[in-house]
Amino acid sequence: MRALLWRALRREPRQLVRICLWSVLEAAPAFLIGLAVARAIEDGFAAGRPEIGLAWLAALGAAWVVAAVAARQIVLAVAAVAEPFRDDLLGHVVGGAVRRAAAAPGARQDSAAVTRAGLQVELARDAFAAVITTVRGFAFTVVSVVLGLLTLAPGAAALVLPPFAAGLALFLASLPLLARRQRAFLVADERLAEAMTAMAGGLRDIVACGAEDRQGARLAAHVDGQASAARALARATAVRTAALGVGGWLPVVLVLAGTPWLLSGGAGAGVVVGALAYVAQSLAPALGGLVHGLGVSGVQLAATLDRITAAPPPPSRAVRRRPASAEVRLREVTFAYGPHSAPVVDGLSLCVPEGEHLAVVGPSGAGKSTLAALISGLLRPDAGQVLVGGVPADQAEHAARVLIPQEAYVFRGTLRENLAYLRTSPDGPLEGGDPPDGRMEGLEWPDGAGPGPAEFEAAVHALGAAELVAAVGGYDARLDPGALSAGQRQLIALVRAYLSPARLAILDEATCHLDPAAEARVEHAFAGRGGTLVVVAHRITSARRAGRVLLMDGGRVQTGTHDELVRTSSLYADLVGHWQPEPVS
Repeated sequence: MRALLWRALRREPRQLVRICLWSVLEAAPAFLIGLAVARAIEDGFAAGRPEIGLAWLAALGAAWVVAAVAARQIVLAVAAVAEPFRDDLLGHVVGGAVRRAAAAPGARQDSAAVTRAGLQVELARDAFAAVITTVRGFAFTVVSVVLGLLTLAPGAAALVLPPFAAGLALFLASLPLLARRQRAFLVADERLAEAMTAMAGGLRDIVACGAEDRQGARLAAHVDGQASAARALARATAVRTAALGVGGWLPVVLVLAGTPWLLSGGAGAGVVVGALAYVAQSLAPALGGLVHGLGVSGVQLAATLDRITAAPPPPSRAVRRRPASAEVRLREVTFAYGPHSAPVVDGLSLCVPEGEHLAVVGPSGAGKSTLAALISGLLRPDAGQVLVGGVPADQAEHAARVLIPQEAYVFRGTLRENLAYLRTSPDGPLEGGDPPDGRMEGLEWPDGAGPGPAEFEAAVHALGAAELVAAVGGYDARLDPGALSAGQRQLIALVRAYLSPARLAILDEATCHLDPAAEARVEHAFAGRGGTLVVVAHRITSARRAGRVLLMDGGRVQTGTHDELVRTSSLYADLVGHWQPEPVS
């Protein structure tokens, strides 16, 4: 956890310097407020010179204007530090999920757990930014107030700083307990959510078995556990109020009680008011911000990072086998998303010989993407076999096939690194995978594994990506995935797949963000590349270009050429009629 935080802070030293410089300007009112109030009273209004008093107050107002401008710049700089931190955490979460899926191919993955981890990443990013903002503001404000008090009246500093330090120490000592209680609350909340999800999915069985009371008691126990954790967290949180009272408001009492002593030492009434202004307007709010920021955001950051980094290690990697060919064969394959769900694929037998171009069509929800996941080995059938070159798909080498989904994945790095990623090793991950350490910059390929310039140019030309290469600034230009359009991301993923050693390519609506001409060029390129091509069709022209079409409609399937299915299948004819007419390529 500490390594993640320090790496995030060290990665952007220029932004940290920028934060510090703007913080000096933002803290100017904290230094000036007591001094300006004291001088405005004693040298201005009390001395019968209101113009002097107004001048000091005007200077204080100008300092607030400058502080407002600085605050905006600080927010932008903090965001520039927090966003890469979020990317690191997402890489850790998604990379861990992908590695566990790769090590246990075909196993059902807990998508709810991954979703919860993704939400925790967002919480951690927000908490990280809040902690940076809070600690920075507190540190610069305290330094400014100390300097201001020493400049105004050292005696007042002696009354203010000791109780302030005591309150701060009390709060910092309570942080470990707060972190433990916050973590316990998060765990209890997750257990309750899991229990409710499980109950909702099995309501029919619960009622059928007459287990309502037992299941209700079990769920009530989780509710009680969460309530107990919440009460314990609330008790620990009460320490924050005590710390704020000691450090933020006891100094006010001491300054008021010590006013005679200050006056006897030569301080005027304006100095006393100025000292109170330092405490009430700068020091107490700064401590309150720290107590709230660290007590809520800081504890939340520690707890969520603990949950994210405490994910179980992936199981040992299964031994993979090299397929003899790119032939795809399904034997009585059945698959359903859950033991009580209707099969999405039901008893499907199919042979796709090496070199064939197959288009898969059907209405929404017919099981097209499920079939693509079964062929790629991401899902394991409930019954039957899915073979690639005679090897079960979930046991085949990753390099034997490549799946390009509808939502293409582009990582931060150069265009060259993105395009050559699937050539990094002979058993490289499927499209959308993540390297072991979650970072994808500065990839180095084994000798002879990386594509050469000629291969890059041939692939880019074949898929019509030359304009994209020029638009991003060449192969060595660094990519910002958020700045790319969906079509550009798809084209990068397609060139990456084209450069891979895979003999089986599966395009799961991977060209849906490309125009029809670009889609036709991509499919022609993959068909002419050699090997086997399976396309989940997005447009009718994809089905017309294929050598054979597989029509899926739940458990029913039908195969044939485009012309054959138009004549023999009313469903296919209806699908063709609803597709937008486009010229045949």
